[in-house]
Amino acid sequence: MKVQEAPNPLAEGLHDYRVADPAVMVIFGATGDLSGRKLLPALYNLAKQRSLPAGFAVVGAAMNELTDQAFRQLAGQKIHQYSRTQPIDDRVLAAFLDQLFYVKVDFSKLDDFRALAQRVRELDNTNHIPGNRIFYCATPPPTYQTIAVQLQAAGLNTGEGFHRVVVEKPFGYDLKSARDLTQTLQKVFAEDSVFRIDHYLGKETVQNILAFRFANSIFEPVWNTNLIDSVQITVAEDIGIENRGAYYDHAGAMRDIIQNHGLQLVTLTAMEPPLAFEANAVRDEKVKVLRAIRPLLGEDIEQSTVRGQYVRGWVLGEQVPGYREEKNVAPDSQTETFAALRLFIDNWRWAGVPFYIRAGKRLPKRVTEIRIQFKRPPHLTFGRDAMKEVDPNAITLRIQPEEGISLKFGAKVPSAGLRIRSVTMDFQYQTSFLVEAPEAYERLLLDCMIGDPTLFTRADEVEAAWQLIDPIEESWRNSRPPLETYPAGTWGPPSAAKLLQADGREWHRP
Repeated sequence: MKVQEAPNPLAEGLHDYRVADPAVMVIFGATGDLSGRKLLPALYNLAKQRSLPAGFAVVGAAMNELTDQAFRQLAGQKIHQYSRTQPIDDRVLAAFLDQLFYVKVDFSKLDDFRALAQRVRELDNTNHIPGNRIFYCATPPPTYQTIAVQLQAAGLNTGEGFHRVVVEKPFGYDLKSARDLTQTLQKVFAEDSVFRIDHYLGKETVQNILAFRFANSIFEPVWNTNLIDSVQITVAEDIGIENRGAYYDHAGAMRDIIQNHGLQLVTLTAMEPPLAFEANAVRDEKVKVLRAIRPLLGEDIEQSTVRGQYVRGWVLGEQVPGYREEKNVAPDSQTETFAALRLFIDNWRWAGVPFYIRAGKRLPKRVTEIRIQFKRPPHLTFGRDAMKEVDPNAITLRIQPEEGISLKFGAKVPSAGLRIRSVTMDFQYQTSFLVEAPEAYERLLLDCMIGDPTLFTRADEVEAAWQLIDPIEESWRNSRPPLETYPAGTWGPPSAAKLLQADGREWHRP
């Protein structure tokens, strides 16, 4: 007799049973890296947890000459290689692949889009889909506007059902290009049908920032300038630019990370409680934070920002080349691979509290975290000798790779004397819930199918972020401040440490 496995009580309520309406999802760039590593495995896992509706179909659209069967074979290989859940459920995979189709599309050819429209209409009839469409641009950002215009010309943005488009960050190269992109997209789709995806917002640990703050009465009362000394946000990667030299050399750490991921973490950390966890309420509060950030202008940029570029060094015991030695990088490149800045939010809650943000490539380890540093006690009750091993209280929100939250506080050392030392209380997601957190794209794809834009970026939010970043980028183009170098495997150029030392602080070492 087969023994039934006992349910895990700690995992109760963790599965997402929301089911979307039947739709056709067209993935532009379906044979590319993003589709293979993230999108197709995420869709498979949604199918495995029964979140995809009956009749849901995927049409891959790319330049390659492929048949439906060849595309299914490619998708199966990618899912086996990159799926979060292993081993692969062969029955689920077979049923999922059976609903994958392929159309060769050259983005410059309207006839290809008309052929795509014909294939989508055929799937509507076959799968009884009421005209619902999702167009996912898993392509380089310069193609977004071309794709949108061609969709309109082929009539793919009109008719019965919903019609949504998904675009990946970066949303533009600067404020002007971001506005141009928004104007083009809004001519083809309604704003509430434009889903600007930043995968960081789909991470469970990023969403848990809001739960941590607003679902616990003990934290929100201390979350302000009265008790918080400073906030540090670190987005560190030990890898280099891999095969993205052509893109990265025109972007840099500021555009690639801080303008989107970094500022998103600032808004979630600093925002006021929304009236409800509802799209407009949450995004309204995030925009208020961005608009309250004190602009960096003129000399402030030189004093409050740092930019660096890695040179040859050692990372995790392996010697790695310098940035200018990477493929598709200009030998005299002035692109930053490390960026740091100090920001102030001019509102009642955060007046006088500095937010330090740093992001970089080829740093000693891969880690993303938010460090909330509290002020020291106003009076040393136990004397300086007893307190010399005590650091200020701190809360660290770890987003990757070891998702969790830690609280640092002082405790008495077990001895005859009175000595206090800093200790840490840790919470880790996987050990607490005994399940692996879902991949960010699983949550975001399902939200898009359902039509919930809460975790997607709104147009005014994109513009507010670029208004902060554009003056910095302009000053950096004029070498103010100058580009510094740092050996790969270190925590950035010397000025990064000096940025905090000038305020009597230092970076937390993750």
